[in-house]
Amino acid sequence: MTKKIKWGIIGPGKIANKFAADLVISKDSVLYGVASRDLDKAKAFGEKYGATNCYSSYEQLAEDPEIDVIYIATPHVFHYENTMMCLKKGKAVLCEKPMGINSDQVEEMLQEAAKQKVFLMEAIWTRFIPATEKMLALLEQNAIGEVLFVHADFGFKGDGNLESRLLNKKLGGGSLLDIGIYPIYLSLLVLGIPTDIKAMARMTTTEVDSYCSMLFNYSNDSKAILESTIEAKTPTEACIYGSEGTIKLHSRFHHANKITLTQNGVEEVFDIDYKGNGYFHEIEEVNNCLRQGLTQSSKLPFTLSLDLIKLIDRVKNEIGLEY
Repeated sequence: MTKKIKWGIIGPGKIANKFAADLVISKDSVLYGVASRDLDKAKAFGEKYGATNCYSSYEQLAEDPEIDVIYIATPHVFHYENTMMCLKKGKAVLCEKPMGINSDQVEEMLQEAAKQKVFLMEAIWTRFIPATEKMLALLEQNAIGEVLFVHADFGFKGDGNLESRLLNKKLGGGSLLDIGIYPIYLSLLVLGIPTDIKAMARMTTTEVDSYCSMLFNYSNDSKAILESTIEAKTPTEACIYGSEGTIKLHSRFHHANKITLTQNGVEEVFDIDYKGNGYFHEIEEVNNCLRQGLTQSSKLPFTLSLDLIKLIDRVKNEIGLEY
């Protein structure tokens, strides 16, 4: 595959706008199509970002033989349905996080991708942000010694609209699935799978979590202290504390452009910017994988997405969150 990768987008909402803006600056990519149940919305989005075609149904886009890969940017609860439809039509998929709302859905999605022998990846852009790569390199170099504990938070104040995507249970609302996934993902990246989980939450009248606090324990006695909330703006930073120092991912840590390494009381600051809105880097990863004929990314493989949703399911069980 030497030509430009032709992308399709399903669900032209807020996050899709940021993603499409980064597609425009990717020299290896072209926005070939955008689909919405509202054709006028698709046309407006397509005109803004130079899409070749606009479709009034997701199926029309998935059936277009010209499209190489489809970015799913619909609300959480539709990820499974939309991704499975695309996979069954033989299309590569980049599915916005969370890939599914439970591990059963994600397992089916991964199995279908394997069956169809097509590429599938969860769109956790954090993994491909240059600052994240630097953090992993520092850990690999044993820069802070043995990791003792991780602390990460993510919080912003929502508008309180009970019908919004954030609070509507039918749309997979709540802080856990929307932003709690980022602290959990960081803990998984750094420490792996915990042996024990404790979690508490504050629930809304719509029966989703507006605040979630988590404590993870690991077999080597390391810890992770994690928080997510849509009740208030929080620092949204992450610190990795080791026996020989600390690594701080500055706000907002899930797409940080600054890291501070502290060793023996001496700070070293790394300013590591990302390109565009930050989605550029995951776009390039998908393009590279497709050019190599791969069905999954080595940086964000199927196993990691499955581990992540299983962790989220464990937290859901702890706080009594059901969809």
